[in-house]
Amino acid sequence: MSIGVFDSGVGGLTVHRALVQRLPQADFIYLADQANAPYGGRAGEEIVDLTRAGCQRLFAAGVGLVVLACNTASAIALRRLQQTWLPGYRASLGRPINVLGIIVPTIEAATGLPWEHEAERRGEKVEALDVLGVFSTPATTRSRVYEIEIDKRKQDLAVFSEACPELVPMIEADAGPVDLAKVVETHVEALKTRIGRYPDRAILGCTHYEIVADMFRAALPAGTPLIHQPQATADSLELYLQRHPELDPGTGGGRRFLTTGEPGPQNGLVESFWGGPLRFEAA
Repeated sequence: MSIGVFDSGVGGLTVHRALVQRLPQADFIYLADQANAPYGGRAGEEIVDLTRAGCQRLFAAGVGLVVLACNTASAIALRRLQQTWLPGYRASLGRPINVLGIIVPTIEAATGLPWEHEAERRGEKVEALDVLGVFSTPATTRSRVYEIEIDKRKQDLAVFSEACPELVPMIEADAGPVDLAKVVETHVEALKTRIGRYPDRAILGCTHYEIVADMFRAALPAGTPLIHQPQATADSLELYLQRHPELDPGTGGGRRFLTTGEPGPQNGLVESFWGGPLRFEAA
């Protein structure tokens, strides 16, 4: 079997690269749903349907485990798929399969606490000592998943989200660095205005944003820690596979890149991040 990595576009390559570096012998198949990207402005049911279709494509290609390298899909679709679709589909295939997301490991990294931890509720109001900024797609921001789940675990951490609807289409379209940097700066300043100051730490809550992480670093005060989803996801997946040997990731080091959009080479911004030429096959 192999590991599938799914995203609406090329942003999930940031996670894919971290997984490949952590598990170099494993076999990976990456699927970008570029025909339907971006997901961030879509309705919830559309996101669920598109994510299910992507997972089905990857399972049909022989993967045993799909990692949703997409915050929007993880926030909106993952729980629904795990609860209402995956059990029956697993039974129909007659083999072990699962779908994981990237929000759980990100929240664990942000809080320093395991997912199972729940904060002790006290009667008095807790004054937040730390402010966490989350830059994300509109759908992830609307879901309030980071605010809700972090508050359950760490009440002295205040979370403020900033939706950045322009960034994913710009990155997919190979926008220039000057234009991208202006958009990043605008959203960092907008978040600062709402908080009243810059955040103490920040999550790049869309895997596309990792491609322009240097621009976020430049727009934020020097030294502001960024919580990197690719690293957190790689840490989590390695431990998960140790606990679930039935989900064999393969040993051939295979790499396939599929797209529902236009096959062929990817744009210069993505190839620069990846570190070399990158060609996609038709899904």
